[in-house]
Amino acid sequence: MWLYNFVNVLFSILTLAIIARAVLSWFNVSPYNPISVFLYQITEPILAPLRKIVPTAGFIDLTPLVAIILLQVIQQLVLSLLFRAY
Repeated sequence: MWLYNFVNVLFSILTLAIIARAVLSWFNVSPYNPISVFLYQITEPILAPLRKIVPTAGFIDLTPLVAIILLQVIQQLVLSLLFRAY
């Protein structure tokens, strides 16, 4: 059951990191701020491939929203597979 909890926490942290990065983009935060750098390093491997696929809606980047939805779907799939394994 520890693997189930680990996967659940991991996906939750990734989702929160994407939300935090999106919120920080609304403010004038230095890109060299340690929090900004940390969030960028965690979320960019998820967001970068999606930016090539997801079109922008004017000045609004919908990539974080799409990433969160995909993470939630993948999380539910993985957790259901792990639940069946137990």
